[in-house]
Amino acid sequence: MAQILDSADISRSLRRIAYEIIEHNKGAENIMLLGIPTRGVPLAKRLHDTLAEVGGNALLGTLDITMYRDDLRSQPTRGLGPTVIPESIDGKIVVLVDDVLFSGRTIRAALEALSDLGRPQAVQLAVLVDRGHRELPIRADYVGKNLPTSTSERVMVTLSETDDTDGVRIEED
Repeated sequence: MAQILDSADISRSLRRIAYEIIEHNKGAENIMLLGIPTRGVPLAKRLHDTLAEVGGNALLGTLDITMYRDDLRSQPTRGLGPTVIPESIDGKIVVLVDDVLFSGRTIRAALEALSDLGRPQAVQLAVLVDRGHRELPIRADYVGKNLPTSTSERVMVTLSETDDTDGVRIEED
């Protein structure tokens, strides 16, 4: 097991992502951050708080993708929590926030869930870790850490809100 990021590294990554979001979108006034449960939700909250610190005024919500997953037959539903959208996504720049980008299937499900909610101006993706091995043509717009891995490894993200400690580590399957 190898520790890749600690609490300070995660904070630094989120601060950099916040500045990149503001720069890319010429501010944060039309931004809606949507965290994907489980760990994307606290990451979105932290990113929202960081944006507020550096002068961005984004909206914050949660996007439950459970019923849009393509593995529902093989895995029981997890009941990750309700979708909470502060206002209509129509015309907004929606930034999906998740912990790890791997195959791209979670983000595909998030895109389908979004299409049922309205028509955003644009959809962007912010992830703490991009580990590669994509199965779908999806890429992140904002990445905290690119982490090349083998398929026999697992990237484990822990956050104080869900796991009592912050960190990113690699474990062998």
